Amino acid sequence: QVRLVESGGGLVQAGDSLRLSCEASGGTFSRYAMGWFRQAPGKEREFVLGISRSGGSTYYLDSVKGRFTISRDNAKNTVYLQMNSLKPEDTAVYYCAAKNVIGYTNPYVPARSGEYGYWGQGTQVTVSS
Repeated sequence: QVRLVESGGGLVQAGDSLRLSCEASGGTFSRYAMGWFRQAPGKEREFVLGISRSGGSTYYLDSVKGRFTISRDNAKNTVYLQMNSLKPEDTAVYYCAAKNVIGYTNPYVPARSGEYGYWGQGTQVTVSS
């Protein structure tokens, strides 16, 4: 059973930066592809970025390309989301998620929320204009 705990959210102004962290416990972190999702009020949860279990590949939502980056430190069981040039439309609860991809063709990073078996509790990011 993998437990994910996000941190780093907060209230910032447009143009500011934030770095979210997601620390995993209870499993072998390097077996998991990791994804960041977000859900704004009244909207469906959407995939933002994902990273393969080795960290060698990343996949981006078009609206965050050039502004957000994902990385992971398998030695620290942690995945990061660096968010720069934040916009009010980035306001949402951000969730990290994990999928065991052992046995899949590497790299495999799903973009559908239903493929992820483990989720964090979410961290609120609010960007004021």
